[in-house]
Amino acid sequence: MLHKHNMHKYQFHTVDFIKEKKRAMLLLSMGMGKTVSTLTAISDLIDSFCVNKVLVVAPLRVANSVWKQEAALWSHLKGLRFQIVTGPQQARLKALQFDADVYVINRENIEWIVTHYGKNFPFDMVVIDESSSFKNAGSKRFKAIKKTLPFVNYMLLLTGTPSPNGLLDLWSQCYLVDYGASLGKTMTVFKHRFFETDYMGYKFTPRSGAQEQIEKLMSNYTLSMQAEDYLELPERIYLYETVSLNKSVLNDYKEFEKNLFIEIEGNEIEALSAGVLANKLLQYANGSQYTDEFHNYVVTHDEKLDALAELIDLNESDNILVAYNYKADLERLQKRFGTGILLDSKQSTIDIWNAKKIKLLFAHPQSFGHGINIQHGGSIIIWFSLVWSLEYYQQFNARLHRQGQTMPVRIIHLVAESTIDERVVNVLKDKDISQSNLLKALR
Repeated sequence: MLHKHNMHKYQFHTVDFIKEKKRAMLLLSMGMGKTVSTLTAISDLIDSFCVNKVLVVAPLRVANSVWKQEAALWSHLKGLRFQIVTGPQQARLKALQFDADVYVINRENIEWIVTHYGKNFPFDMVVIDESSSFKNAGSKRFKAIKKTLPFVNYMLLLTGTPSPNGLLDLWSQCYLVDYGASLGKTMTVFKHRFFETDYMGYKFTPRSGAQEQIEKLMSNYTLSMQAEDYLELPERIYLYETVSLNKSVLNDYKEFEKNLFIEIEGNEIEALSAGVLANKLLQYANGSQYTDEFHNYVVTHDEKLDALAELIDLNESDNILVAYNYKADLERLQKRFGTGILLDSKQSTIDIWNAKKIKLLFAHPQSFGHGINIQHGGSIIIWFSLVWSLEYYQQFNARLHRQGQTMPVRIIHLVAESTIDERVVNVLKDKDISQSNLLKALR
C-alpha cells in the first residue's frame, strides 16, 4: 500500500494547481502519475465540501481498469467510493443508482449520460482523461460535454498530447475550460484570428506569431510538465530499419499510387479518393491488400515479416512488443510467429507479460495506447505497421517508456523503402516538433 508521502513533489504541485484553478488543463507526459494526482485533488475537494460528485470521462479500457484500481493502491484514497458506468445501458443505469463520489464513464457514452440527466446534471466536477479525444468541435461528444458547462464548477482536462494534429486541436479543449474567453467563442473566430487559409478554405496555416500568442493566452489555466524534467527515465532510442521491396513489387506499388487502380490475383482494387489511397498504400507497404471492406485480402510481399524475423533473432534474449494496424497484419504475424501472444483485454495477459514470460506480444496502438502498465515486461517496441496519428504513436511508445522501466527503450520502425511509410515517419516527426514546442512554452 502506497501512502501520500510517497507522491512526488511535482505531484503535490499538480494537486494544488487543480484546487486553485478549478478549471484547468494538465499537459502531463505519460508516466507522471496524473491519475493519483487528480484523485488526491478530488479527495481533498470532497473532504472540504467544495465538490460533491465527480464524473470522470475516459477511454473504455481506462474507465474499466485504471481509476478505481489506482485509488486502491493509495491509503489516503481508500475512502473514495467509485461507480463504473460502462457496458450495456441496463448496467449503466444500475451504476448510477448507487451513491458514490466518483463515477467513471467511457467517452463513447458521454452523450448518453448528458441526455439521461438533461438539466438535472448532478456532477459539479468533470474530469476528461485524454482530452485530445474531444478536439473535434463538430463531434457529438464535444457538443454533449459542452452542455454540462453551466452545471460544473470544476473542469479538468488531462492529456499528454493536446495538439496531435496541430494548433487547431486546441480550441475545443480550451473552450471547455474557459468558455472561449482565451481563444474565441467559436471555432470560426479562432481560425480567423490565428490562421491563414488557402483560397478553397480547406487548409489552415498559423499566422506569424500565432503559436506564441496562443501559448500566452492558455498559460493562466495550463500546467505543462514533461517526464524528462522531473523523472529519471532510461534513454529512449529511435531506430529506423529500411525494408527493401523487390523491383516488381515496387513497380506495382508505384502503378497503384499513380493510377489509383491495381489488379492482384484477379482482384480489381480501386482507390476512390486520396484518403482511401493512402490507407491502401499503407496496407501494401505492410505486405497485404484488402480486396473488400477489410475482410478478405491478398498478400503483396513478405519483406516486413522477414525483417521482423531477423530482429527477433538478433534480440533473442529480449521480449518484444509489436505494433500492428490492420487485422490482415495480425493474421499474418500470428501465422508467421506462432508463439506470439495477442494483447487482449484480460489482466492476466498483462500480468504474464510483466512477469517477462511472453517473448513476443502483438498490440494495436489505438486499442492499447492508454492506461495500461506494461513497462516491466520488455524494452523493445517494433512498429510493424506505421500510423498517422501522433497521439496513438506517442501513447503506445509510452507503454514501455515510463516510470518503472529500468532499461533503455528501443523503438524500431520497419519502413518500406520508397513507399508511403517514409512520408508517415516524416509527418510524425514534424507533428512531434510542433507539439513539443507548445508543451515547452507552457511549462
